Amino acid sequence: MWLGPEEVLVANALWVTERANPFFVLQRRRGHGKGGGLTGLLVGTLDVVLDSSARVAPYRILHQTQDSQVYWTVACGSSRKEITKHWEWLESNLLQTLSIFDSEEDITTFVKGKIHGIIAEENKNLQPQGDEDPGKFKEAELKMRKQFGMPEGEKLVNYYSCSFWKGRVPRQGWLYLTVNHLCFYSFLLGKEVSLVVQWVDVTRLEKNATLLFPESIRVDTRDQELFFSMFLNIGETFKLMEQLANLAMRQLLDSEGFLEDKALPRPIRPHKNISALKRDLDARAKNECYRATFRLPKDERLDGHTGCTLWTPFNKLHIPGQMFISNNYICFASKEEDACRLIIPLREVTIVEKADSSSVLPSPLSISTKSKMTFLFANLKDRDFLVQRISDFLQKTPSRQLGGNAGGTKASVSDPAPESLPASQEAPEPPTSPSSPLRSPPSFSTQEVPTTSQGLLKVFQKNSPIEDLGAKGAKEKMKEESWSIHFFEYGRGMCMYRTAKTRELVLKGIPESLRGELWLLFSGAWNEMVTHPGYYAELVEKSMGKYSLATEEIERDLHRSMPEHPAFQNELGIAALRRVLTAYAFRNPTIGYCQAMNIVTSVLLLYGSEEEAFWLLVALCERMLPDYYNTRVVGALVDQGIFEELTRDILPRLSEKMQELGVISSISLSWFLTLFLSVMPFESAVVIVDCFFYEGIKVILQVALAVLDANMDQLLDCSDEGEAMTVLGRYLDNVVNKQSISPPIPHLHALLTSGDDPPAEVDIFDLLKVSYEKFSSLRADDIEQMRFKQRLKVIQSLEDTAKRSVVRAIPGDIGFSIEELEDLYMVFKAKHLASQYWGGSRSAAIHRDPSLPYLEQYRIDASQFRELFASLTPWACGSHTPVLAGRMFRLLDQNKDSLINFKEFVTGMSGMYHGDLTEKLKALYKLHLPPALIPEEAESALEATHYFTEDSPSEEALPQEQQEGSGNEDIQERRGAIH
Repeated sequence: MWLGPEEVLVANALWVTERANPFFVLQRRRGHGKGGGLTGLLVGTLDVVLDSSARVAPYRILHQTQDSQVYWTVACGSSRKEITKHWEWLESNLLQTLSIFDSEEDITTFVKGKIHGIIAEENKNLQPQGDEDPGKFKEAELKMRKQFGMPEGEKLVNYYSCSFWKGRVPRQGWLYLTVNHLCFYSFLLGKEVSLVVQWVDVTRLEKNATLLFPESIRVDTRDQELFFSMFLNIGETFKLMEQLANLAMRQLLDSEGFLEDKALPRPIRPHKNISALKRDLDARAKNECYRATFRLPKDERLDGHTGCTLWTPFNKLHIPGQMFISNNYICFASKEEDACRLIIPLREVTIVEKADSSSVLPSPLSISTKSKMTFLFANLKDRDFLVQRISDFLQKTPSRQLGGNAGGTKASVSDPAPESLPASQEAPEPPTSPSSPLRSPPSFSTQEVPTTSQGLLKVFQKNSPIEDLGAKGAKEKMKEESWSIHFFEYGRGMCMYRTAKTRELVLKGIPESLRGELWLLFSGAWNEMVTHPGYYAELVEKSMGKYSLATEEIERDLHRSMPEHPAFQNELGIAALRRVLTAYAFRNPTIGYCQAMNIVTSVLLLYGSEEEAFWLLVALCERMLPDYYNTRVVGALVDQGIFEELTRDILPRLSEKMQELGVISSISLSWFLTLFLSVMPFESAVVIVDCFFYEGIKVILQVALAVLDANMDQLLDCSDEGEAMTVLGRYLDNVVNKQSISPPIPHLHALLTSGDDPPAEVDIFDLLKVSYEKFSSLRADDIEQMRFKQRLKVIQSLEDTAKRSVVRAIPGDIGFSIEELEDLYMVFKAKHLASQYWGGSRSAAIHRDPSLPYLEQYRIDASQFRELFASLTPWACGSHTPVLAGRMFRLLDQNKDSLINFKEFVTGMSGMYHGDLTEKLKALYKLHLPPALIPEEAESALEATHYFTEDSPSEEALPQEQQEGSGNEDIQERRGAIH
């Protein structure tokens, strides 16, 4: 390629001159090609270690004049053919012209101008390549593809200089992280190391420090352990590796590969050293963290964040923290974890105002909402740009409910006295919240059913005054009063200030009258409900009368959902539960219905209307408990692994005993999947659900650890699993809620664990208090880190189970050993996955569907089979191989869907490898008949058959010796083809 002339001071240091004339020199890099010697080895090593090979092509052309000591690069090439073409052009087009000039300066100026002209002409003819990364990164990507034989479809995300430990020797080289692979290349003094690992094969990924490997990254597969160290930025490298491995696990889980996020804003000038994929991955990670922190819908995208302070009227302080802006929300999180958290939906905003800066309050920004709340931010960097972004998002915000001030939203400048702002503490009007009469009336035919407007508890409980309930009623009244004061001081609804005080109130128990409202707020379900009016009603209408496997399972489980509760002992509650579960299965067919969803949903229906219960279920299944409710309950197994790890770290004595008894796997699934609702009295478990909606999975893990800790002595004395399960079952049955104003509901589980000497009662609030005192060191980001590590183990374990199941499904007379079948399965699976990586236009049918039986999950098409046939089978023979492969594929594809599964593949392979001579001849014979032949081939074969039968003598007419000779020759010919 032609290069813009750059000055070269030393022309021959690492280069060998191959051609020269009075104006140009063609050089080859030492160490490239044969005969490099020790100097060549040193240059090759230097290029790899310093990554100059990503920038330095092995050939170049320099311009020079006789009296000048300065050289100018004008072209480079990756091959001798490419550089020779440039050299010949220069000799034929410039040499004669340059000899006319008298001044060497004029010669150089002319050469520079000519080369710049050629480059400009080439660039003009080039089509724009979208957001492709220029410069050093692009060159590194081309080098990666060439070095490791990757196709165009494999995108490089980033690359890093590091050392790979081979034995006790570190080998300095370059680590390339692509969308689907981890690659490493090193060349040191003639010794080459080249590694390629698929992310889907990674079973363990962790950052650790040992005496042998200082601050290294460990990457395990089923076959090897790899250690990489000496990174300039090990944190960034490990984070990116985690993201890519996570994407690969997601692909194994539901076939979703990595796609560039087209909704993200593209930079005006692409970074030379950062790929668009790296930028997308970083943005995705920030988006996921943002959505998880503030419980926002899955499609919410973070636009940016900035440091600021927030005036908190409840304690009259300016709290430092971060403001986050996205397309539908303004959020704030304090630096101190529990100090304050705030969520302001843009649909609630009426006014955004800038105030004049002062030394006390620099760059203030005031945001007012429909509920008459005003939020004052200050110390904002680039406030004008921020206000413009908020204004842009406000313009795009859909017309907000209650009309009102939607048209009056503005971004204006005013100058309120900062001292006057705390006056916003005056009693605000009730803000838009779940208790506000905003719901659009349901449109489905059952709109007159009570559950469309209120929870089942309100329908089935007699409305006796709280005062008649004695001490319990007084306690409930006190709770309601506490929350009323809290709403007055901190706001009510989505824009409430969430502080440590809020958590304290939740831990003391949410009053029955507010439970549904606060669940909707804390889970974020309220946001989705108000932005999707009528969605649930449409789903109910669409799903009515539709039958599927999910609806069958729902019908089977309806009467097992809290059968002890009066709300589900009649058709009203059962029908409401049926509608919610069926609507969700219709919304999310990848989950459909999973056991335990019925128990959780029945509790949601007690405290909210059908629509509210539906959106709470969406929040639960899709955000708060990811991957819990699918056919393989992967999410619950992941959190079970976390629970085991925490038990090992925090309760080491008990952990060993629990592993010995095999109890943890039995208990944790039922505890986590149903949020303790199936193992604890209802009125106690619902308090844990209160905390769960506020704190997330952290609470479930804390309570589980507290239960084990409370029963440690008894569990250590247990001799088998049954005894341990009985100890835990009896303990949980006796966790009571003495403050509950609901009539006690008999707990069916208690009937199985009752005994002559029941254990002492445990108050649920005491249990929660202990769980927070002893185990509250758990942090949300730590749990996410542990989830990643466990997800690798769980999904790879499930993949191993799938492999064993598939191998067991192969008949015993197939001829291959178990080990051979497992190896063939891995090759077959890798070919399927490669089609998903780089398949492009290939049939969408080859994508894996985890809901299918194991044998049908991985399938390949004809082109993939042709590649395996050529590399694995003994019948591959030159130019005839593609024809034979195509015929064999059509023969194996019995259902004619243009795909074959592993069993069909192994059947074909077995016939070629393990069949006797007769079977091989039969297989060859079948390859010359339909369905192996395509219609055109079949027609030609038929014509040939007619020709031979009509024009040649019959076999009976031939002499006996000729018949025998013909047969023997045919057999010999076919035997040669086979072997």
